Amino acid sequence: MTNPNLKPLQDLLGYHYQDEKLLVTALTHRSCLNEPGVTESYERLEFLGDAVLEMLISVYLFNKYPDKQEGYLTAARSATVRTEALSKINTKNGFSNYIIMSKGEEATGGRQNTSILEDVIESLIGSLYCDGGLDAAKHFFETFILPDAQEIISEDKLKDAKSLLQEKVQSKGFTSPIYKTVKESGPDHDKTFDIVVFIDNREITTGTGKSKQEAEQNAAKRALELI
Repeated sequence: MTNPNLKPLQDLLGYHYQDEKLLVTALTHRSCLNEPGVTESYERLEFLGDAVLEMLISVYLFNKYPDKQEGYLTAARSATVRTEALSKINTKNGFSNYIIMSKGEEATGGRQNTSILEDVIESLIGSLYCDGGLDAAKHFFETFILPDAQEIISEDKLKDAKSLLQEKVQSKGFTSPIYKTVKESGPDHDKTFDIVVFIDNREITTGTGKSKQEAEQNAAKRALELI
């Protein structure tokens, strides 16, 4: 499998890798693991990048909002690094064009899959940390993630659909929403989930997504319009 020309991506990142193999791995989806010469996907780097990102956003929020307590800081951190926020950053900056995936994965919408888009943001951070240390990861964070994070916080978009639904049903005196997976389809690396949300033992609506988290959020969004 031939790797894409990654110089334009490195120009965009404002960072040129000492070990370009790290960047290739950070972009390689697990659907390529059967391809000749591919031995690793981005998943290990994603694991590391997730931890580095959480640390960077936590330090930023801690220093930026000295008057805010733990509950607010936790909500702000969750809102700025959730799937919707990170996948939007990926698409907006064109990182998705460089993801290396199988033809089958691409044909089934892999390049628009919000879970994959989120994962690649985290794996890029992991690869930058491995190649250039905390300074390289921090540069990426400040350039690509912080502007959107500041917008989310300033517009008070801290609560996701599930949190808003929980508040709405409580205000109406209903019991907490219950989410049940009713269908899983597709291969392991490309599953689709259908999840039903119940309120007061009544089925309200169904949400679909490429992860259980995304399906639950989509179900909650629809339920907010129906109750």
